Amino acid sequence: MNLKNHFIIAMPTMSDVLFTRSVVYICEHNRDGAMGIIINKPIIELNVSTILTRLEITASRNCAELEYPVFAGGPIAEEQGFILHTPQTGFSSSIQISDDVMITTSLDLLKSIGTSQQPKDLLLALGYSSWQPLQLEDEVARNDWLVASADAKIIFEVPYENRWQKAAESLGVNMNTISHQMGNA
Repeated sequence: MNLKNHFIIAMPTMSDVLFTRSVVYICEHNRDGAMGIIINKPIIELNVSTILTRLEITASRNCAELEYPVFAGGPIAEEQGFILHTPQTGFSSSIQISDDVMITTSLDLLKSIGTSQQPKDLLLALGYSSWQPLQLEDEVARNDWLVASADAKIIFEVPYENRWQKAAESLGVNMNTISHQMGNA
């Protein structure tokens, strides 16, 4: 099972407060484990403008992206920024995850905000989520997560408060009617 470029969607029974009702975009999954970014948990007091100001980066004042929320990507390296974005080359520290999504960790992307070099869509997160080898597979087998193919529209176009439900709906699942009791057949 390789979950790279998939969403894992927390089941209603998820007891870990950090991951309750979360959608995680899996950026890497291999024999060493998995790494992903939570795409629907904004850090209420932070937006892109605040981050740029703290980093002393000046962006165009008329740039809508300045008001975008910053997300809590996970509990690992919470001081480090991870930017999911539509593919665009020319940035340091970028990895192409799929035809529709790249991840960048370098400041040059942040400096492009408000310029013609800025990617069409972006999501800025602080921190990431990580699983040891076979840990994520075990959690999926325990029914902690639903697994869905990733859809860049959910990452970049669906309002964050609707991403949990929309990601589940991509599988035909209505999270409002799913049982809170899980078992294995």
